[in-house]
Amino acid sequence: MRIATLPTAKNSEARDRLLRTASAIFYTEGINSVGVDYIVAASKVTRATFYRHFPSKTDLVLAYLQAAHDAIAAQLTGATVEALIEDVRASIQRREFHGCAFICAAAEFEEEDHPVRRAVAAHREWYFGVVRDAFGDEDAARHFVMLRDGAFVGAHLGDAELAAETFRQLTSRSRPAQ
Repeated sequence: MRIATLPTAKNSEARDRLLRTASAIFYTEGINSVGVDYIVAASKVTRATFYRHFPSKTDLVLAYLQAAHDAIAAQLTGATVEALIEDVRASIQRREFHGCAFICAAAEFEEEDHPVRRAVAAHREWYFGVVRDAFGDEDAARHFVMLRDGAFVGAHLGDAELAAETFRQLTSRSRPAQ
């Protein structure tokens, strides 16, 4: 599923390096606090190379979010309730966890019609569908997604172990009957 409209990608080692580097930087340092010059220098490419592959920083951000979505989709499409719960708990407990890339991106772009916010909304709609399919119930899916969002934010801002355990306890109460 495409969550963002991106320019046609010219595959190259430089483009891949730009996207990998920017993804790591955006995830750990934020999006708006980082400039193109920083990404270019960290990627060891020229500005011309950057703009040849990404006409704007927004295009790079959208490619970052699309790559994050694709990685999640590869893991979760067709997932069971147990797999979804375990995925959230495992994500929270990763040493390098800095919150949900999509929640963090949405927090940096307030305008609902901004391409980044539209990409975040598309991802969240897709994710909700995966959860709804696993639970077989819209209300249970809404509860799960809200608990997941809270767990991700709580883990990022506080104690990841406590957030993971609280999430486990709360989701164990809302699982469908087997």
